[in-house]
Amino acid sequence: MRDGSLVLDRRFKTWNFLYYDSNGKRRTKRIGTVSEYPNKKAAWKAVTPVQHVAETRNTVNVSTLVEQYTTEKMPQRYSTRRSYLAWFKNHITPRWGNHSIADVQARPVELWLKSLTLSPKSRVEIRGLLRILWDFAMWDDAVPVQRNPMELVTVKGASKRLHKPRSLTVAEFQKFITQLAEPFRTIALLSVCFGLRISECLALRWSDVDWLQCTLRVERGIVRQHVGEVKTTNSERLMSFDSELLAVLKLWKQTTQFSGSDDWIFASPVQIGRLPWSYPHILRVFGKAAKDAGIAHVSTHTMRHTYRSWLDSVGTALSVQQKLMRHADIRTTMNVYGDVVTDEMVRAGSKVAGLALNRA
Repeated sequence: MRDGSLVLDRRFKTWNFLYYDSNGKRRTKRIGTVSEYPNKKAAWKAVTPVQHVAETRNTVNVSTLVEQYTTEKMPQRYSTRRSYLAWFKNHITPRWGNHSIADVQARPVELWLKSLTLSPKSRVEIRGLLRILWDFAMWDDAVPVQRNPMELVTVKGASKRLHKPRSLTVAEFQKFITQLAEPFRTIALLSVCFGLRISECLALRWSDVDWLQCTLRVERGIVRQHVGEVKTTNSERLMSFDSELLAVLKLWKQTTQFSGSDDWIFASPVQIGRLPWSYPHILRVFGKAAKDAGIAHVSTHTMRHTYRSWLDSVGTALSVQQKLMRHADIRTTMNVYGDVVTDEMVRAGSKVAGLALNRA
């Protein structure tokens, strides 16, 4: 049995052997370079076996596991990585960091989660990361393979929202956009007419628009000014423009100083066009516009919730709504299955655009 993990440091192109000493402390040993050992199999042959006494199993502490998981198995998508690191830093490591992973059992974890002043959804996220740590510990042979104890932990109200999603009526939306200057008015219109997440809307480039075919391709997202993939594979889709909405976007293209094919549609002048407007700035602009319009608070995600409500109001079939919302599973939309044709999606999208543009 190999008592450790062999990892390639891509920055320095070296093979490093990671293991734990008898005190459960993580150690690293440099094996050699890629030029010396061109593949993992060759590097393994050069590893000096590190023997652990049997008693050291189950004694690896959570802080060590978090550090090793972050190095070896952490998802690379920026938004996911960022949220995982926050949960580790703010909750898991302060409570369990000095404990052995074997101490992280169902009953104490469930009681701890109940004591946290967090939403059920947040507690589910923490439970999920503890489950991942247990799986990682078994994968790394730090503990014997067994049933993951986090499967026994329940979180009351996990499927319930603490706050009802906020959607705007047509009248509220019209009041709202009258308070928005460009490009924020166009950002709101695109978001509400396509149900875009703000990360998708801000990551649009002019090359994503096909003016002849009247289509928009959503193929990337931007979170905290880090460009990456869209949230799910279903989120990446070709969408049809309403002709009047396309005219609004064309007017903005004629107005902005950043209108090249590779430019961001909503490029920030502050960043000299190198990046789009930031999410925090959009959130502040939307909040002020809602206040000036005399309506309740509006967040960027309110546009997506509004889109879903308006699809209902114009009589869109649930199967069409799933496609337009770009949900992988229709249960995310509303527990109904079915299929649709493209023409139905175009007509539904055009009806929603008519509401946003106040078309009679």
